[in-house]
Amino acid sequence: MSFADDENFATQDVSSDGKAELAGRVKVDIKNDPNAPLEKSKFIVMLELTGAGFSKARPGLDFVMVLDVSPSMSDDDKFEKMKIATKFIIKKLSPIDRLSIVTFAEDAKRLFRLSVVTKESQKKFEDQVQALGIRSNTNIIAGLEMGIKVLNERSVTTRRVAAIVLMSDGNHNEDGDPSQFKVKNYPVYTFGLGTDHDPKVLNAIACNSLGGTFSEVRDSDKLSLAFSQCVAGPLTVVAEDLMLTITQDESTIDEVSAGNYTKPEDIEDGSVTISFGDLYDKEIRNVIVTLCLPEITCERVSNVLDIEYTYRVGGKLFPTDPLSVRINRTKKYVKREIYELMIEEKRCQIVQMITKAIEAAEDNKLEVAKKKINKAQTLVYEVDFPNPLIEMLKIEIQQLLRLLKTEDTYKVYGHSFALSSETSHNRQRYATRGDVGVRSYSTPPDEDEKEELAVDPLGPIARALSYHIQTTIRALEAIDNIINKSR
Repeated sequence: MSFADDENFATQDVSSDGKAELAGRVKVDIKNDPNAPLEKSKFIVMLELTGAGFSKARPGLDFVMVLDVSPSMSDDDKFEKMKIATKFIIKKLSPIDRLSIVTFAEDAKRLFRLSVVTKESQKKFEDQVQALGIRSNTNIIAGLEMGIKVLNERSVTTRRVAAIVLMSDGNHNEDGDPSQFKVKNYPVYTFGLGTDHDPKVLNAIACNSLGGTFSEVRDSDKLSLAFSQCVAGPLTVVAEDLMLTITQDESTIDEVSAGNYTKPEDIEDGSVTISFGDLYDKEIRNVIVTLCLPEITCERVSNVLDIEYTYRVGGKLFPTDPLSVRINRTKKYVKREIYELMIEEKRCQIVQMITKAIEAAEDNKLEVAKKKINKAQTLVYEVDFPNPLIEMLKIEIQQLLRLLKTEDTYKVYGHSFALSSETSHNRQRYATRGDVGVRSYSTPPDEDEKEELAVDPLGPIARALSYHIQTTIRALEAIDNIINKSR
């Protein structure tokens, strides 16, 4: 059956999407020591790519929700939680967006075609979701295949971005292994509902997609908060198909760290290309490039790295002006500490510790896992400078230590929290991990938080206020210490 029956609508005005409108959607900041010695040495460059230039004339979103209606979803009210979450997402879409829902059990069924979301259709969609019933068996692969088919066979793709949401407990019992299923062109955001979902499967599906994340939702009372960021991201895409290419010049690229967007084998002929997929407004992608500088005999300016990046807006390709990293090779070299680079290196080290802790815990080596997380805690507290991401890492690490107390606690709560945390950091993208208080990589508040503002004016900023007050106290203490030492 062909799915080229997606509903059409009046074409959006794209006349303003000239070169001026395309420019500046992604900003690149380069962080590095401006100097290096004459001797052969290691040199590190950090690239910070930030989504910017979001406007109300955003591309429309084609959203496919893939819902598990198998018998295991009837446990722990998961089925009803899923219905609540689905109806919440339906309410957040607007008339420039389209929605299709796919259900799966033994096989997959498309509930309705990719349809324009209007006030009238929203009610119809919600009624169809409410009427869903349980069917036999669980075939996650069939559900994903049909969701991809809905997007691949669209007749209207101009000025459209696309995403898939999978809600399931991950308990696949048909042929094939869903953890090996790859989705190349779309992000798949997976949500594990309740405490008995399979986080390993759901996390793998997200990791095998382009920019997807795995979130766990234990508390049905916090469903709206958990899903608000999932919807807010795709609704604020500023750049599509973001690609970054870095090429060595008077240097050799040793390593490129960009989470799970890159692999060591990606370095070919002194060049690496990283595909990030879509970038949301205010989202940041940090890339650390480790170079080996050759020995030289005299002082001079060296061009050590060339940088190119491209992205699309409304399907139009925008190639940016190339950038380069030029440094002074000097006899009298004094190393300069780059604050942003130091923070990012610490973050990467901590994420590696979390990954090793997960591996140990999965082998039932809980004490080894605790030692890894304790090392991560030591690393994070070595950072003397106030930084929001570091503060969030402290919260995450403390939570992981609590969830590693016993094997039962880890299996029920800790495993999903750790996997979600690891993937969120590797993707540098927000994901809910049990305790929705962990807000690493969250982008600006969406409409839900604006609604909450009317009820509790200080609620949305309470955490930020607390953070800045604590930061001020630490800064004053540091100044006091400096004064005391100088006496």
